This record gives sequence, structure tokens and C-alpha cells, in this order.
Amino acid sequence: MSTSVNLSQSQKQTLRVAPQQIQFLNFLQLSTLELEQHLRNELEENPLLEEGANENESTDEMEMSDSHDDSSSDYETPTNVEDYRDWDEFSNDDIPEYKTRLSQDPNAEDDLYSTPIVEQETWREVIKEQIRWMNLQDRQRGIADFIIDSLDDDGFLRSDADSLADDYSFGHGIFVDGSEVEEVLAAIHDELEPAGLAARDLRECLLLQLESRRATPASLRAVEIVTNCFTELSNRNFEKICKSLEIDEDELRLALAEIGKLNPKPIVGGNNDSMVIKRGIIPDYVLHYDDYGRIEVALNRGNWPDIRVNSSIIGLVDTSRERGAATYLKNKLQSAQWLVDAIRQRENTMHRAMRVLVQLQRPYFETGDVRLLKPMILKDVADCIGMDISTISRVTSGKYAQTPFGLIHLKDLFTEGIRTENGTEVSNKAIQQALVEHISCEDKRNPFNDFDLMRLLATQGYLISRRTVAKYRDQLGIQSAQFRRGV
Repeated sequence: MSTSVNLSQSQKQTLRVAPQQIQFLNFLQLSTLELEQHLRNELEENPLLEEGANENESTDEMEMSDSHDDSSSDYETPTNVEDYRDWDEFSNDDIPEYKTRLSQDPNAEDDLYSTPIVEQETWREVIKEQIRWMNLQDRQRGIADFIIDSLDDDGFLRSDADSLADDYSFGHGIFVDGSEVEEVLAAIHDELEPAGLAARDLRECLLLQLESRRATPASLRAVEIVTNCFTELSNRNFEKICKSLEIDEDELRLALAEIGKLNPKPIVGGNNDSMVIKRGIIPDYVLHYDDYGRIEVALNRGNWPDIRVNSSIIGLVDTSRERGAATYLKNKLQSAQWLVDAIRQRENTMHRAMRVLVQLQRPYFETGDVRLLKPMILKDVADCIGMDISTISRVTSGKYAQTPFGLIHLKDLFTEGIRTENGTEVSNKAIQQALVEHISCEDKRNPFNDFDLMRLLATQGYLISRRTVAKYRDQLGIQSAQFRRGV
């Protein structure tokens, strides 16, 4: 009896990732605060590490050549590493499935979307948290808290300084005069966010917002219009504004565009009396403008300890006669050298990624106007600098940037693209901003329902369904029309 055996060959391509590469990807995802704690733990546990700047490291190594490949898959690992791991075992981590293209259907349902559960607190508590970091005396800090409690739901201060001083004096049993209140109020206007907070009227609210922005010819002209021609601006008497300030129509148009970016109320949706907590957030990046108006990107090192390999102990690695001690020191030396190199590569990778983000979203970073955000996905950034999408996700996940117009979450820069009626693409953030503006200007006795908002957005070229309007409204934390009536 004969038996036949069928032999076949198959070729399968797999990607194997060294443990050090996986460790670097996780290392890349650490926030500034988490990295600081990690480094301090390593200093305590590894005798081959010591605190201090690396003597062999030049000051300009942060600005490595862009020709150097920062892709995590090309990161050099020690040659003695033998055990590798299948990529399939590691790829199913906590990073969500990546989008490889922008959706062109604004009404498409996103099955992955769910409303996040977040801790919330009143917007007054958020602002009082900022007051704790101001350079004020205890007496002034108490007055500042009292002023915040005296604001209406829109963030306006409807009482004058003398009345506030009388109320505070009576309630706290100490004498405070109006000049003290004015001094604290000036500090609130200068230092607290959002800009325009505690303004006495709409005119002051607009001026405070304009003064907080980067000075440009258009913004300076807008300040002049609001200061000297506010009545004419309210009545839309543009011809009289041009004649009074001796400006042409182009200058007026640019100035009005700047004014149009401002919020008519310091607090939008203040009647909901809640805001997402952002306490304890330490920015990973700091952006500022130089004297020529260029955007400079810097990493926030926070309280990181500078670490280096302890050269005084390295000699013991080769001279130790005890086999166990020698093995221990060699492992610690390898770990210390990897950590020092990983920190340098992490900084370089983050710096390059942030510079690309600024380049792709330059109009937004120059103005702070969310309506200027361009549709963008992780792949757009990855393609620009030759990195893997997972690397870009870790560089931006849980990372914040301090900008001249406030603290931003980098993940908020990645938005879906929606094609407007005239064929151009806009970010869904622009539509959400337009939605907020329509709701903030509505008659509270007869607020807009979702169908009304859908029609108003359509007049701006945003053709989205009522269900999409409701989804955006929920994401913004804005209640439906029946709950906004009469507020």
C-alpha cells in the first residue's frame, strides 16, 4: 500500500520588532510629567546613571539633520538582542485604527465615535484655579475670587468698582476701596483666560481680545475702529468709519475680518455652568513668535533631570571579577546608554513632528482662528517626515502645546475634511465654530432648533444633515433648543 505526501511551499512576509523598539514607542508616548517621573525612577534604580549634562553632547544636537531617519522601525538597537516579537502581537495596542484618507461625506456615521466621559467643573472654578497662579497677595486673591463670582453667565462684569468694593467690605468685614478692585480687575484682564473676561461691556470685551492678539496692521486698525467708532460699527455705518479714520475700503475690510474672529461674549455656553477640567496640564511644546513674526517651536523640558552615564563606574564593568556583578553592571550600562540615546531621539522626533504640524496648519497657528484649520490626518504628517503613522500618533497623543492664544491639544488639529458648496474643503472644526456663533447670537426666547441651524449653516456653504448638526452640538456640550429657551 503506497501513500502520497503533498509538499508545498508558501512565502509569508512578516515584520518583527525588537523589544527595544517597542520600548522606544512606549517611551515616545510619555507626557512631560510622566517622563520626568520615569527619569527620576531610573536615576534611583540604575547606578550607571547620574544627574548632569552629557559631556560629549554638543549644544546643537537637538537640531539634528533632517536626513537622519527618525522612523521607529529604523531605530538602532543593541546587537546582542536575540528575542524578537511579531508585529501582530504588538500592533493591537491602545492606539485606535488609523484613517488613511479623509472622509468626504460629512453626514457619514462614525461607528467608533462615542461621547467621552469627562470630569467637569464650573467655569468659575476653572478661572479661580488660574487665579491661584497669579502673583497676588492673599487680600488681592480674595478680591479676585469675589470678582469672578460677581460675573454674569456670559462672563461680563455688570457692577462698577465702587459697588463691588462696598459689597466685598460688607460681606468680609474689611474695608476695600474702589481703587483696589480696579487694580485686581486690571490683573484679571491682563493674565486670565479667556481674553475679554470681566469686561464691563461688549466694546471692552472686543478691545481686550484684540489686545491679547499678536499686533498686525489689521488688528491695530481694528482696535482703532472699536475704540473710536464703536457706535458706527454697531450701526454698520462703514462709510462714516472710513471718512472718520481716513482709511480706504481694503483697510476697513481687513480690520472687520479681525473683528469678526472675536467672541461677542467672554464665556460661550456659560449657562451650562460646566467646563472640561484642564488642571495639571503641562504643555509638551511651547510656541512663540520671534521679532520677524516667524513661529518658533521649543520643547518644554519642565523639571527633567539631565542624565548621563556615570563614567566613574564604567571602569568597574570590565574589571569586576565576580561573574554576577559583571553581568549586572553590563546590563545596567546597556540600559543607561539606551535611555540617554532614547531621550535624544525622542526630543528630535517630537521637534520634527511639531514643526511639520506648524507648517501644515500655519494659518491657524498665526491667528488662533479655529476656522482656518485645514483637514488633516496622521498620515499627512507621517508622509512629510518619513515616519510611521503609529509614531506620529504617539507624538501627538496626550500632548499639549502652549501658544500665544492658549493651550491646545495636538489631537484637536486632526480633523475631517468637508467639501463646501463651492468645492473647497474645510475642517469640521470650522463648522462647529460657526455653530457656536449662531447659537451665541440667537434670541433666547426663541432659540434655533437643529433644523434652523442646518439651514443657517447651508447659507454659509456647509451642507450637512440635521443629525450631523445634533452630533456636533452634543460634542460641543450645547443643549437642545428646548433647554436653551429663556436662559
